[in-house]
Amino acid sequence: MPIPLFNSIASWLLRKRYHQIELFLKYPLDVQNEVLRYLVDFSKDTMIGKQYGFGDLPKYEDFANRVPIVSYEDVAPLIERTRRGEQKLFWPTTIKWFAKSSGTTNAKSKFIPVSTEALEDCHYKSSKDLLCLYLNNNEDSQLFTGKSLRLGGSKELYEDNGTFFGDLSAILIDNMPLWAEYSSTPSNKVSLMSEWESKLEAIIEESIHENVTSLVGVPSWMLVLLNEVLEKTGKNHLFEIWENLEVYFHGGVSFTPYKDQYKKLLPRKKFNYYETYNASEGFFGIQDRNNSEDLLLMLDYGIFYEFIPLDSSSNEEKAIPLWDVKLGVNYAMVITTNAGLWRYKIGDTIRFTSKNPYRIRITGRTKHHMNAFGEELIIENAEEALKRVCQKTDAEIMDYTAAPIFMDGSDKGSHEWIIEFRKPPKDIAYFTEFLDNALKSLNSDYEAKRYNNMTLKMPTVHLARKNLFHDWLKSKNKLGGQHKIPRLSNERVYLEELLQLNQ
Repeated sequence: MPIPLFNSIASWLLRKRYHQIELFLKYPLDVQNEVLRYLVDFSKDTMIGKQYGFGDLPKYEDFANRVPIVSYEDVAPLIERTRRGEQKLFWPTTIKWFAKSSGTTNAKSKFIPVSTEALEDCHYKSSKDLLCLYLNNNEDSQLFTGKSLRLGGSKELYEDNGTFFGDLSAILIDNMPLWAEYSSTPSNKVSLMSEWESKLEAIIEESIHENVTSLVGVPSWMLVLLNEVLEKTGKNHLFEIWENLEVYFHGGVSFTPYKDQYKKLLPRKKFNYYETYNASEGFFGIQDRNNSEDLLLMLDYGIFYEFIPLDSSSNEEKAIPLWDVKLGVNYAMVITTNAGLWRYKIGDTIRFTSKNPYRIRITGRTKHHMNAFGEELIIENAEEALKRVCQKTDAEIMDYTAAPIFMDGSDKGSHEWIIEFRKPPKDIAYFTEFLDNALKSLNSDYEAKRYNNMTLKMPTVHLARKNLFHDWLKSKNKLGGQHKIPRLSNERVYLEELLQLNQ
């Protein structure tokens, strides 16, 4: 099919979807109630459905009263049974794909079920909607006159007991519809390569001579690739290579630290940046306006949303439905999905900026974490790693905090720690190396980002003077048992203040 004809047909089909989006924009609560009824009725004969009486759940209140709110640790045994071949435990159709990601307390990785319904009605539907919303806002777009340069995960799919696991991006690429493959670069074969350095070279070789009109990928990884492209070609910016490049679709980590660096690579005022909010568990939000920081909450992807207010004085973990949310309140998000996750705490926090339509901003995680490069380093990883290092080096830690060193041009990022010891290690370099290795063993995403220093370099560890953290808290008027040291952060404010005090 000639590219101009493909561009016209694809644009027409995607714009037709906008009328369906308008339906949930106009009737958001009806659409969400319909999603819940479908999920409950469709799953009434599963083990979970029988346990909680899905055959007789007429209202949302009945669902909320019967079904408990859960975390990954609560559902991990059922997921493991499904990975070993049992089916219809929590979802009625066969689940053979599992998206592997890190971040759990008790395991190096977690395995999120991905059903056929989730692939078609959530992940692939969202990809089309992202393009649909972009085209609706940019009627002169020539997106489909060229190809989209996609940068997915660096792992292939692995088979275990007849089921498959790997990065979500690998699952999506492996099942990608023909229209998406036709309009993308590099090829599926290259996209699924597992060795990052070889993959990087292959991506550049395949895409450098294509007419690339859009970029898709996580900002930290994409920055590594684009800097390599410029180094290989000797060009000053990306428009000298791809003159028709018009938009970068990004998500996964905060774009804020990278924005200025991308503007240097893409020095054109009319260039567009579109953010997405997706995870292994589902696709949740899409930027639906040019130059906006808000994301439209997507309500017809087979996901029912609930929200736990984080500013409540009550210790009770009580979730509310979409129709009860308020603007400006921080909420922990709870999802029920078409892959069999029932009232599942995803670990993200959001706040609503609009209720007509429902738009959100991502505000962080429910736990301390560091995710500037997609490494998803949570507090449990850090605590366990430090415990192992202290045992190995006979050191004792009093307080610590850590933050990212953001990428600067072609310089890779890293993590920077400042630690106050009760008993310091004899060799801080050895301590740092062991800490790095311990984190790799505990967190598969950190391990991937550290591979051959491709995204993250070796961390830096500073020795804090005696009483540094005490003095810092005192300067904030926060001495006392209710005030805690922020252990991990995605910004450098705390760390910079402590480093200044440590001089």
